[in-house]
Amino acid sequence: MPWTQVAYRYDGSFGGFLTCVYESYVHREAPACFLTQEEGRFSLWPERPVDTSPVHARRVYRSLHEKMGREGRSLITQGFLTCLPERELHLWRLIQLGYEQGPKVAQLLTDARVLTVRKAVQQLQSEAHQFKGFVRFSDQDGLLIGEISPKNRVLPLLRPHFCARYAGAPLVLYDRTHGEALFTRSGGHWTITPVDDFHISAPGQEERDFRALWRRFYDTVAIQGRENPRCRMTHMPKRFWGDMTEFQREENDAPSLPRGRKETS
Repeated sequence: MPWTQVAYRYDGSFGGFLTCVYESYVHREAPACFLTQEEGRFSLWPERPVDTSPVHARRVYRSLHEKMGREGRSLITQGFLTCLPERELHLWRLIQLGYEQGPKVAQLLTDARVLTVRKAVQQLQSEAHQFKGFVRFSDQDGLLIGEISPKNRVLPLLRPHFCARYAGAPLVLYDRTHGEALFTRSGGHWTITPVDDFHISAPGQEERDFRALWRRFYDTVAIQGRENPRCRMTHMPKRFWGDMTEFQREENDAPSLPRGRKETS
């Protein structure tokens, strides 16, 4: 019996996607595309809404490890975090292949279904690695706050790094692109949740002073005679600059000096 092609509309979550995979096998449906509830995109294929089922999602998630092995399951879970166009369709095709080929699927690099997802995951991991060095936090009354604008959903990959690095300090890292934020607090507690509206209050004088000191240090260590803008953009891509303290300027950029001291030239 041939599989029926349909367009699935779901809530955009990973659990929702896994529920769609479950539905496709139960009803022998081949998804022509995946649509989220928020987007206004439509399809010429018959559309079927799918409500997220935690039970069915967990069942599919367990099957990924059983059928595809740890590496294969990692390709699916991390592949869902990428900005790969039509990523759900690519992942569904990879799951189909994995169910047929077993754990060796992750090594089938000559297969376009594997190679496409693997390349997208490599780009995700590379971007997350860059953000580990490019994220800048502001101290606001003991709370560390940062903002990023990534292409991929890197917060789940950044979470272990920053939870370990700032284990004793609560922090918020906001992803403007995807409208979600990582919240952590002492004791190892954390959550990544959607945020509709996020605004950082104006920094206090102490925070402004530290920012100015960091910018002064950055400018001071630069060797003017060896300035190489192309090399700098290779190691520090320009798209990250908007959220980095050293490339920002404020009205009062000189830090206030402690009482009893005067700046001399």
